[in-house]
Amino acid sequence: MSKTNISAKPKRKSETALPSDGGMDWAAFDALTEDEVMAAALADPDAQPITDERLSRMQRMSVAKRIRWQLSLSQEQFAERFGIPIGTLRDWEQHRSKPDAAAESYLKVILKNPKAVMKALG
Repeated sequence: MSKTNISAKPKRKSETALPSDGGMDWAAFDALTEDEVMAAALADPDAQPITDERLSRMQRMSVAKRIRWQLSLSQEQFAERFGIPIGTLRDWEQHRSKPDAAAESYLKVILKNPKAVMKALG
């Protein structure tokens, strides 16, 4: 696992516990060493740090999916609006295939000016 620099101590205006912080004992927290903070973090099963192995299996979001999300469109809406076969769009989004150079350029144009593309397509 790679070593990560974690800023464990949040900035705050007051050392006293506020009602919204659940009665946090900031003095006790401030007294923890970096190793104790890391041990406490590792003890939380819901907040485990990512391992190098898990990181290597992750994939970036596809360009097509990122553009579709930025336009707040469903796959069906995006495919219909821009004349892309739904199966092709799904393949791009699920990394089963990649858009060729022309399709990638088309996606970039959609990102820059989706209204102009929709107008041009009628």
